[in-house]
Amino acid sequence: MSETLADSVDMARLSTKDADFEARLDALLAWEGVSGTEVQQRVAEIIAAIRERGDAALIEYTGRFDRLSVSTMDELTLGSERLERAYTGLPAEQREALARAAERIRAYHERQRPTSWSYVEEDGSVLGQQVTPLDRAGIYVPGGKAAYPSSVLMNAIPAHVAGVREIVMVVPTPDGVLNELVLAAAHLAGVDHVFTIGGAQAVAALAYGTETVPRVDKIVGPGNIYVATAKRAVFGQVGIDMIAGPSEILIVSDGGTDPEWLAMDLFSQAEHDEDAQALLVSWDERHLAEVEAAIAKLLPTLERAEIVRQSLARRGALIRCRDRNEAVRLINRIAPEHLELSMAEPEALLPEVRHAGAIFMGRYTAEALGDYCAGPNHVLPTSGTARFSSPLGVYDFQKRSSIIHCSESGASALGAIASVLARGESLTAHARSAEYRIKP
Repeated sequence: MSETLADSVDMARLSTKDADFEARLDALLAWEGVSGTEVQQRVAEIIAAIRERGDAALIEYTGRFDRLSVSTMDELTLGSERLERAYTGLPAEQREALARAAERIRAYHERQRPTSWSYVEEDGSVLGQQVTPLDRAGIYVPGGKAAYPSSVLMNAIPAHVAGVREIVMVVPTPDGVLNELVLAAAHLAGVDHVFTIGGAQAVAALAYGTETVPRVDKIVGPGNIYVATAKRAVFGQVGIDMIAGPSEILIVSDGGTDPEWLAMDLFSQAEHDEDAQALLVSWDERHLAEVEAAIAKLLPTLERAEIVRQSLARRGALIRCRDRNEAVRLINRIAPEHLELSMAEPEALLPEVRHAGAIFMGRYTAEALGDYCAGPNHVLPTSGTARFSSPLGVYDFQKRSSIIHCSESGASALGAIASVLARGESLTAHARSAEYRIKP
């Protein structure tokens, strides 16, 4: 690595052969997503105020944080006509792109829909599972500079496909600025109600309800530290999707992909914010040097170059491994949100990948396609949680009930078993309840 490149882009270079590799990798991956005491206390105060004063507190906080002076919640409510007007008012190119993305996301998620099932035992007893949608879901959509219409599609369409009866969206509008693309996306995604509120106060309103904002069963969608802290605080009162950390990508390259493509793929995550993580792994030293040169060349061309530079310096790395097998071990250890297998025959590696939120196969599959329009959901587990978590999907907006319908003879046979086990646990009423149904 030349001094010029090192000076222009201070991105770590690691090798699995280095004695301190494990420690350096641990330091790169470390992320503390727990908010401080001050934030937690502030969020607790906001939640308490919303629970106690409802709409009045919502209006007060919206004025304080979003600089919107309103007298009633009607001024913070958008009807279906306003959403449709936003969609029809878009330039034709944007309208077509949004509609095509929504169509693809819907088609993918319709294939996820689980079904109820049952089977009949020899004695006539029926056992099964009934799948039912949530009654009401809340979608949090960031506002201001971080207003992402793609987030509306990715969060609301699975809820709609799942059969959720009512979808409520909240989106902050600092200084009253509405994002027409976000509203248009809400129209396409089947959102029923939109309130222009945000922050911890919006999360609290969704969780507990106010005179105007209906109480929901689950809250999904990204937000800042106050939103994340509020979601954590109301979990149990309502369901939540996840507490998301910074965006991240891990690219594994065999050396055959254009270095400039890979540099831009790394940038596509790093430009989110300074905490985003972009990692590239390869067993080809020359290829790593070429990617490094491409990073230095292309970085100045970006609008968010300084954010990318800081992200790569703080949490980015180019990692040399020994071979494919070692690359697989790194994949499963890191458990990345986004994994690009930028190589020939990525299918050969796929069965060995156990932990990743989304897997992008081959040289042509840029992660950015998954962010917007490929079809699979872009709400993914971060910070290593892909070890035990999955992408957002239709199943997150449904629940399962067990079905047990005993025949007379089935109840008798099961009652004998249950009686023995219940008396072994000294739960006499359990035992007698089962015994009443045993045929003499």
